[in-house]
Amino acid sequence: MVQAFIMIKTAAGESATVRERVLEMDPVLEAHVVAGQYDVVAEVQGEEVYEVIHAVATDLTSLDGVVDTRTYICLE
Repeated sequence: MVQAFIMIKTAAGESATVRERVLEMDPVLEAHVVAGQYDVVAEVQGEEVYEVIHAVATDLTSLDGVVDTRTYICLE
């Protein structure tokens, strides 16, 4: 099982809406609006690294209001 944390930068005023859309995605376990350089942090889990990368590269980045993402794959 592969687990990752995805930091999401959103357009102004879109954090709550993006969080709700992210939570609807299958590999997402949790998502939180946060203060800092990024606006939403999502915890994602998949069987393979490919699933996690696909969730970010295709599904997440295509959401309206998503400006940028950073993915951190857990090594432990």
